[in-house]
Amino acid sequence: MKVLLLGATGLTGGMVLENLLAMDEVSQVVAPTRRALTIEHYKLKPAAVDFAHLEDQSDLFAVDVIICCLGTTIKKAGSRRRFREVDYGYAIKAAEIGRQQGAWAFILMSAVGASPSSPVFYNRIKGELEHDLKGLGYPCLSIYQPGLLLGERSEHRKAEALGIKAMPAINALLHGPLRQYRGIEAATVACAMANEALKLSENREAMAGVHYRRYEDMVALANSR
Repeated sequence: MKVLLLGATGLTGGMVLENLLAMDEVSQVVAPTRRALTIEHYKLKPAAVDFAHLEDQSDLFAVDVIICCLGTTIKKAGSRRRFREVDYGYAIKAAEIGRQQGAWAFILMSAVGASPSSPVFYNRIKGELEHDLKGLGYPCLSIYQPGLLLGERSEHRKAEALGIKAMPAINALLHGPLRQYRGIEAATVACAMANEALKLSENREAMAGVHYRRYEDMVALANSR
């Protein structure tokens, strides 16, 4: 199986990369990034790209599965326009090129509460991306909707840090339908994504269609190997 991973320098993406490289079934991981990766591996094909012109390196997208962990924050992006360009524009362009190059499965890191009609800008952009991905004709599309991602980031996000500290107490209160809003370890999500990519390659027909992965689904997938 040949996989292209977007967002390999991020918290979850970096962990997805480690999982994929450890799988015997994965022959190559293509990792387009803006800044150089710190990891080297015989299966890894790093590629410096300009995300605004992904079409210039469309040959990179000739893979079986694409996993997208691209994402930023409005603060880091500098504006809502720039945030949308990264979280929506880069991801949808990559998906379009991948489909044109023959990729048959796309696994997306989205967010709980994502909806094109959400009054929350962040969730609305994520929802628009989910909606438009479904129109590209991928035989297999998995959309991950985690709550707050727990893990040690390279950059400090004050609001997230406060949320992470409070999450154990909050998680204990979230039961039934509210479980999908629980904070979840980025390592769990990463393991689930890598495991799902493997399951997709093993049985495309059974995994066909659009699937939404929420808290319990991600935990189950992470423990499925």
